[in-house]
Amino acid sequence: MWLFEDIESDILTGHWLLKLILGKLYAALGRRGGRIVASDMQTGSASFRVQALMPVAESFKFALELRTNTSGLAAPQMLFSHWETIDIDPFWKPRTEEEYLHWGEKWDGVNRAKAYMDSVRARKGLATDKQLVQHAEKQRTLSKNK
Repeated sequence: MWLFEDIESDILTGHWLLKLILGKLYAALGRRGGRIVASDMQTGSASFRVQALMPVAESFKFALELRTNTSGLAAPQMLFSHWETIDIDPFWKPRTEEEYLHWGEKWDGVNRAKAYMDSVRARKGLATDKQLVQHAEKQRTLSKNK
């Protein structure tokens, strides 16, 4: 019998296998954490086909962004490819003396696992750690006080 605490807390993310026609897609893929797997020229046409892997969590509204960036010349075809483990702890904070010296009190980089987890929670209407009010002392009403 195993307990829930004994299991490693890895987060799995699905990946799409994309077939794209070349345009300005390299920038769009780079912004969304995609990577190129293969590219080739289609015989008998001037089309260039690119196969890339992109996390499913990053794929929402990708087709719209790609068509906008390429003026409708690139068209994605997305097929589910595989699951891949993200090796980042979504709740990572510096704990050792060495980590405090290197990263400080708080790591300012983007934690992909936490970002994916928060985006899924937000889509489902669940609570996230996002701070709603940024600068409370700077907020004011638009009505004039008399």
